[in-house]
Amino acid sequence: MKNIYIVAQEFQTPGNCGALARAMDNFGCKNLIFLNPKCDYLSKESMDRATHSKDILKKAKVMKSLEEVKGKFDYVVGTTARIGTDYNIARAPLSPEQFAKILTKKKYAIIIGREDHGLSNEEVKQCDFSVTIPASPKFPALNVSHAATIILYELFKASKEEKVNDKIPYASGKDKGILMKIINESIGRMDFKDDYKRNTQKSVWKRVVGKSQLTRREVFALCGFFKKAK
Repeated sequence: MKNIYIVAQEFQTPGNCGALARAMDNFGCKNLIFLNPKCDYLSKESMDRATHSKDILKKAKVMKSLEEVKGKFDYVVGTTARIGTDYNIARAPLSPEQFAKILTKKKYAIIIGREDHGLSNEEVKQCDFSVTIPASPKFPALNVSHAATIILYELFKASKEEKVNDKIPYASGKDKGILMKIINESIGRMDFKDDYKRNTQKSVWKRVVGKSQLTRREVFALCGFFKKAK
């Protein structure tokens, strides 16, 4: 996520500055730019909301205009809750998931618009493209830190960055094969009215094991359980 920069445009609330920094840190994004800030992003309120992500605030840069941002990045991405018609091309956005699929190693600035009214039409037009989070049409506008969280989540999910669940030892095909052998042996010891009902049980358990994302520890526990079943 080193090539992703979050640009907080004219933020007015220190708490949102801190919450944004914390959300960025959750997904390995350390690059924060405040575009013409309207509050003290280093205030106590901001730092308290950032909790363990204070360094992101301390290292944040300040820029004065969207033009300055455009001069520093390969792509400038606007965020908007308002979707236009087919004639408003600038507001025909990608979803965060679609954005993640086209992400390259170039430098991206993601503009998180003003807390009260976001980006103007003219500002959206200056961006290379825009992103909108699918939300209820009755209330599509999200809190700025929440919007950043969802976008960064999709980008991080699609990236090759190490994730907290990468080290979970999920069961291999061999592990599941051993479990199914034990399950079938256990079913073979049980009383059924006929082979049809016995084979149905075998088919059901094969489906259950096949669809479940079992860890190796869970497989071992199930093996022990079915060995005891009579």
